[in-house]
Formats: sequence, structure tokens, C-alpha cells
Amino acid sequence: MTPVTGRATRRSWFVWLTAAAVYLFAVFHRTSFGVAGLEAAERFGVGSAALGIFTVLQIGVYAAMQIPTGVMVDRFGPRRVLTVALVFLGLGQILLAVAHSYPLGLLARGVLGFGDALTFVSVLRLIAAHFPGRQYAVVTSFTAAIGYVGNLAATVPLSLVLRGEGWTPTFLAVGVITAFYAVVVITRVKDHPDGVTRPVAASVGLRELGRQVASVWRVPGTRLGFWVHFTTMSAPNVLALLWAVPFLVQDQGRSAASASALLIVFVFGSMIGGPLIGSLISGRPSSRMPLVGGYLAGAAVIWTLLLSWNGQIPLGFLVPAFALLSLGGPASMIGFALARDYNPLVRVGTATGVVNVGGFVATTIAALAVGLLLEWTGGNFRLSLLALVVVLLTGSFRTLVWWRRTRAQLFAAEARGEDLPVRIRRRRWDVPAPEIQTAVA
Repeated sequence: MTPVTGRATRRSWFVWLTAAAVYLFAVFHRTSFGVAGLEAAERFGVGSAALGIFTVLQIGVYAAMQIPTGVMVDRFGPRRVLTVALVFLGLGQILLAVAHSYPLGLLARGVLGFGDALTFVSVLRLIAAHFPGRQYAVVTSFTAAIGYVGNLAATVPLSLVLRGEGWTPTFLAVGVITAFYAVVVITRVKDHPDGVTRPVAASVGLRELGRQVASVWRVPGTRLGFWVHFTTMSAPNVLALLWAVPFLVQDQGRSAASASALLIVFVFGSMIGGPLIGSLISGRPSSRMPLVGGYLAGAAVIWTLLLSWNGQIPLGFLVPAFALLSLGGPASMIGFALARDYNPLVRVGTATGVVNVGGFVATTIAALAVGLLLEWTGGNFRLSLLALVVVLLTGSFRTLVWWRRTRAQLFAAEARGEDLPVRIRRRRWDVPAPEIQTAVA
């Protein structure tokens, strides 16, 4: 349970905004290869598969660090972790600015991935500590919207600066600015509001850490959050991070400037959709999973049309298609709301880290698969992008499984007279009452 009751203070909003700016930096650095991919291929002299490794490495590091990040946030507090994140983000971008060899470029993206991995879980932990539960989903959606401002800056603006100033000055400048922002965070961010006792996670060894993660993973709501995140954010992530621009330029015959401009659809779709979805689920928590199901069904239809279209896909379809797919980012935030609702505050950081692994594991798998398939098929994007459809269908099935089991847990808790994070009505497809304990075991 969050220690904040009533309404958040002005100080809490200031702390959140300062921390959310770190997430803006992280998303900017993460998505910068979306428009710099073709320049990177020329600078490092690599093909599609090797280019895909940049994103796979960065996102792989990010995914691998999510559970350790959650534990560190619970143990040391988000302010310290965010400060370290900024140092690594700045260092990674500075390394990329001066890199001319492929191995050094990979190292730079790996360092960026490490810094990026420390940001979002830390910001969500601050929200859980500074805001009442009913505001959690809304403030989380605002955080995601601020992150998409960083994504927006990494589209046409970054593309123009890269062409005007060049690779080294551009990435060197943003790296230095990012590192200096650490001073603002260490002096302005507070882990908990004044007068609130801080719940501290005990120091743990590797064995106890394993038990803690296993305990969080056994919660059906955590696993549901994992698969929601896995399924909803993978496609928009893979497209915005790496493959949308090459697809639009090499397969669709559009100019690099036009392709970069189309990435803005992902940004604005997410910026507008995030607060809308956050406000809706904040007032009606029972709408969370129907929204996820609606998005997944819509995404399946969009991919069917995109990959079966003969000839160049018209802008009249591409724009709304990208807009719908972009809502996967805001929909993935539902996974974090599930982690918060079904876990005690002292383990929310760990649970959030577990959920956050989902989408980035899916992104890593899909980005690598697309790159490999492009090499094997001689650049056939229609066949290669089927990897995203496979991830979508796999994740959708697992989401359905754990949605049903989480509902069973809620009905069992209701029967015991416990407080519930959300109230739902039993449906014909729910687990029968005598089987509930088996389903949630």
C-alpha cells in the first residue's frame, strides 16, 4: 500500500517532473538509432544483421538489468539510481560520438542500455511513494508521455541536426548535457515525501534475491503484467527503434526525410494515447484488460493488412496504421499498474522490474529476428516483419492464460473477504469456484 493518502503535494509533482526528465533523456538516447540507423551502417560499414545487433545489444542489456534495477531501487532508493543512470547515459553517448569501429560502437550502445535500464523503474517507484494509489496510473501515463517527447526529439529534429552538424558534434553535445543533469537530480529529488516513513527492503544475498524475485513472479498479477508488457510494446518499439525507417526507405521507396517524419506518428499517437488510457483506467480499473484485448485484436488486423498490401502502401493507410500500433506503448503501462496493485510497496520496484523485462525481451527477440530474416531473404521486409506477428500471437495467448488466472485469484480473495485492487464480474469462461485454488497455485 502506498504511504501517500489524499492528494499529492506540489513538492511531489516537482520531484516527479525532475525525475521524468531523466526518462525523457533515456528515451531520446534509446530511439536515436531510429533515424541514425542508415548513417550508422555507413559509418561502421555493416549490413542489416550487424546493424540490428546495435539494438539487440542495447535492449538486451536493458532487459537483463530490469530485475537487478528493481532490487536496487527498493534497496538504495530511486534518487541514487537515477543519478547513476544519467552518468552512464552521458558516457554511452559520448563513446558513440567518438566511435569509428563497430566494436566500440557496440560498447557505446551497451553502456547506453545500462543507463537506460535504471530509469523507468526508478521513476515509477517515486510515483508509488509520492502519489496516492488512485493517481498512479495517470501519473505513470504522464511519465510515458514525457518520454515520448524525447522520442519526438529523436525523429526529425535529430535527423536535421545530424545532417547539419554531423555525427560526432551531435552525439557529443547530448551526452555532455545528459551527464550534467545528474547534478539536478541529486539535489532536487527526494525518495519519499516529508513526514513519511520510508519502507526499506533489507539487504539480500544472491539466494535471498532469488527468493524475492520468485515470490514476485508467483503472483498471477505480476505475470499478467509481464505478458501484457511483452505483447503490447514490442512492435512499436522495434519499428521506432530501428526498422521503420529502413522499411519505408528500402521497401516502400520513400525518402529518408519522409520516413523520419512518419516516425512522428508513433510519438504523437503515444503522447495523446497515454494520458487518455491512464485517465480511463484510473477511474475504471476493470477496463484495463478489455483495453489490452482491443489493442491486440486491432494490431493483428493492422499487421495482416500491412504485410499483404500489394505495391507501395499509401500514406492514407500508413498514418492511421502507425497511430494504432503506437498505442502499444501506452497500453503497456497497464502492466505496471498490475504490478503495483498485486504487490506490497516494499517489493513494487522488483515487481515493476520483472514486468518491464517482458516488453524488452520481446523487442530484443523481434529486432534480432527481423535483421536475420532480412539477411536470409535478401531484404524482403514483408517476410521479415512476420517476426513481429509471431511475437504478437505468442504474447496474446500467454496474456489470455494469465488474465484468467489473475481473475481466479481475485475471486478467491473476494471469497476470503479481503480488500481487492479491482472488482470484476464473474463470466462463463472464468475458473469455476472449486478450481480457483488450483489455478492460482
